[in-house]
Amino acid sequence: MGPNFLLKKGTKIFMIKLKKNRIERPLKLGFIGGSLSSTIGQTHYTASHLDGRWNLVSGFFSRNKLININTAKNWNISPNRTYDSLDKFLSKECNKLDAIAVLTPTPNHYETILKVIKKNIPIICEKPLVSSLEQAKSLQKLVKKSGNFLTLTYNYTGYPMVRELRQRIAKGELGRIQQIHFEMPQAVFTQIGFRPQKWRLADEKIPTICLDLGVHLHNLAHFLIKKEAKKVISNFFNNSKHKKLIDNVLMWLEYDNGIKGSFWMSKTAIGNRNGLKLRIFGDKGSAEWLQNYPEELILSYKNGVRQIIDRGNKCLISNKKRYNRYKAGHPAGFIEAFANLYYDIADSVINFNNGIKKKNEYIFNLEHSLRGLELFSSACKSNKSRTWQKIKYSIKESN
Repeated sequence: MGPNFLLKKGTKIFMIKLKKNRIERPLKLGFIGGSLSSTIGQTHYTASHLDGRWNLVSGFFSRNKLININTAKNWNISPNRTYDSLDKFLSKECNKLDAIAVLTPTPNHYETILKVIKKNIPIICEKPLVSSLEQAKSLQKLVKKSGNFLTLTYNYTGYPMVRELRQRIAKGELGRIQQIHFEMPQAVFTQIGFRPQKWRLADEKIPTICLDLGVHLHNLAHFLIKKEAKKVISNFFNNSKHKKLIDNVLMWLEYDNGIKGSFWMSKTAIGNRNGLKLRIFGDKGSAEWLQNYPEELILSYKNGVRQIIDRGNKCLISNKKRYNRYKAGHPAGFIEAFANLYYDIADSVINFNNGIKKKNEYIFNLEHSLRGLELFSSACKSNKSRTWQKIKYSIKESN
């Protein structure tokens, strides 16, 4: 009938004009890794499907044959599109997919991404990018040469109130930023009976705790204040039974314009499940956000006013429809934050595949991850020398 139809009411006839909805097919996604036995696979599966913009259609989920098959069955993936090797998956699927998600353990990222880059298909990589600065620089050259799309999933930036805080900082609501203090304490290495994955019990040049937790703090700092640290002094130490492993990191940071900061990450902080906490102080006001209370952003001002806002308040962006799958008062959380990121990635992949160069403020590229690894590489040097280290970035700008 077209976009309009007639409605008869009594003796009168009304013309009803319908809004034209955008019809968009779900993007086809393939997984490398991310099986049911992995830490993060189910999260990526659920989040990618939440808004109907992605559909997982194939994968090489695990080297373990039984786990690989059971994962495919659980997610209704056809046996014909479930593969028992990476090479078979890539040779059969690359021309059928819109993107591939790399969800293997961190030590396997480098070799996996090397193979996927050659297929020239958009890559969605679970953080961190790779295990070392050298690997990141090697990938940077290849991605730059190929022009391929590669993004990282730093999911905490998907929380509506974190995005709300970013907008308020950008509008100057807190004034000139003076201090940032971010922390991410966990108690995983103190829990009786808990068995960490083997690959998480080996430190390379950059400690695993920095790759697991620290990259999130770096990402959130840049996301919120749009700056990179210039100097760092740090202290790495061990408090757990895994004596050869760094399980606590303290870092003090200096940014441009006199901004001071600190990062604390721990895997032996008893009583903390995942105590991500962000505190930012300006000369007009301050803000505090805790992941345990993700719907609340606490704002304080020089005049003594202290307020708590959520999606139901008069907000800058967090009251948008896309962040309100259900109304305020019914909390959105970790999976929804991941889904917000997958929503943004879908926009970027569509633009990339259509040859449209359009920057998305919520998408984090390889260069951003490289700069994070450069920060933690300098922190490692500082830990050894017990002195401030200037951070030498190989790229002047990142998104």
